[in-house]
Amino acid sequence: MSHVICVDGPAASGKSTVSKAVAGKTGYLYVDSGALYRIVTWLALKAGVDTASSEKVADFVTSVKIDFVVREGRVVYEVDGEELGDRIRTPEINSHVSPVSAVPEVRTLITGWLRDLRALGDLIVEGRDIGSVVYPDSPCRFYLDANPEERTRRRLQEDVQKGFADANSQDKVKASLLNRDKIDSTRKTAPLVVPVGSIRIDTTTMSIDEVVAAIITASVPQKRK
Repeated sequence: MSHVICVDGPAASGKSTVSKAVAGKTGYLYVDSGALYRIVTWLALKAGVDTASSEKVADFVTSVKIDFVVREGRVVYEVDGEELGDRIRTPEINSHVSPVSAVPEVRTLITGWLRDLRALGDLIVEGRDIGSVVYPDSPCRFYLDANPEERTRRRLQEDVQKGFADANSQDKVKASLLNRDKIDSTRKTAPLVVPVGSIRIDTTTMSIDEVVAAIITASVPQKRK
């Protein structure tokens, strides 16, 4: 059976950067679970679905089709043969993805998709419920975190680089992050939690290389047992 490294944590805690680096060093396939929720959100908005209505989102998601393709060390998601790229990383998507992600039918569908990916080989999967819900049986589960100020700095830098915000948007970015934390940690279905038995890593003052090394040291040897 394939080996799965789970990396959970709130927004801008370093999950994506670290998980991609671990994948590059280990040969594991990188899986971004959050992108699936963002794609569903993007599709819902495109279809004019009221994302504040869990019933309407639940009805809509039954018709969603996403193709999974292995490419350059990662699992790529395509809609009608196309990757959506930064179209799912905009502030608009950021403001809608949490309520969409809280819909039980959405979580059930995406959890099933993620579990099926195990057939593709060894994985490193990042998200918000990977170690607690999707792969609770994995011996290699991590929870990354950082203080709100550092997470705000990281997200603002990312948004400025993409042209989604300017350098003076710090308060707005921080408010958005904290609001998403609240929604994700209080939703009834698969809330954001530190999985029981997982290793918590505070990345606030750590370099990317240090976090990557910590995860590889703690997890990859498990595969050889």
